[in-house]
Order: sequence, then C-alpha cells, then structure tokens
Amino acid sequence: MQWVYFGKLYKSKFQAGCLAKRLEQNGWIYGYDDPRLVEIFRSRKGRYGVRFIP
Repeated sequence: MQWVYFGKLYKSKFQAGCLAKRLEQNGWIYGYDDPRLVEIFRSRKGRYGVRFIP
C-alpha cells in the first residue's frame, strides 16, 4: 500500500480537512472508491495537504 497525494496544498488545516471529509464521503467524484485511510499532512513549508490509501 502506498499513499496517494492529492495535488494541491492549502494555507489552512481547515481547508485540507474539508477536502479530506469530501474524499471520505464522495471519493467516487475523483475517480476513487472509498479510501481506506485519509490523512492531513503538513509540508516542510507549513502548508497542508491530503493523502490517502485507496
């Protein structure tokens, strides 16, 4: 299993959290089945992103 990183970083953790919830609920919109695990991560520059395991 490998992480799939969603291609955008956000300024706030709230914005990344909204995307993470959307992936959990409606992953089919982005072409993925329900992901097993969705996680918010912080980049080295302090921005937030979403990664998941399909």
